[in-house]
Amino acid sequence: MVTKTDDETTETPESTTAEAAEVAAESSEVIEATKEAEGTDAAEAADAPEGADADLDDEPFASGAPVEDSSGAGQGAGAVVSAALGVVALSGSWVATVASARESLIGQLQTSQGASVAKQVSEVYGDSWHATALVGGIFAFLGLIVGAVVLARPAFGAPGRPQAVWIKSVAWAGVSLGILGLLLAVAKYTDILMALPSTSS
Repeated sequence: MVTKTDDETTETPESTTAEAAEVAAESSEVIEATKEAEGTDAAEAADAPEGADADLDDEPFASGAPVEDSSGAGQGAGAVVSAALGVVALSGSWVATVASARESLIGQLQTSQGASVAKQVSEVYGDSWHATALVGGIFAFLGLIVGAVVLARPAFGAPGRPQAVWIKSVAWAGVSLGILGLLLAVAKYTDILMALPSTSS
């Protein structure tokens, strides 16, 4: 009994030592694999260009950020106003109608019954016609100025922000109509176009 017990007692330390050696070997293998993985990650991080993480983090926010363009809305409104003023200068307006009627009334009041026909035509109809041409010229000049300001606005704004094509087109239309209306107004006011009929004295 004593010998068996001694054998058992002597076998137990040997098995325990073998198991401990196996556990230590496995632990060392795990540690080495962990170190190799960490070294690979560190090498990849070192090879990556600087600022890559910042670019990846900022890219979604940069693409989804709304772009405000308040100056574009103002330029579009100015272009439309310029074209509208040019159309009014060519087609006439209630302001021109009122001015024409007023000048006609003043001419009738200032002309005596014994005045010559030429004077009556000049005072009643000539001044009325000139008033209409003057009002049309004012509208044409305003349309020309507004259109020119809209076209020149990008030169004083952000250099990297181009002007929309439709804004340029409408602004150029306003400038063209303004020039045409101004020329017609000058021609009517100076009696080059549609002059008063000649009358006997």
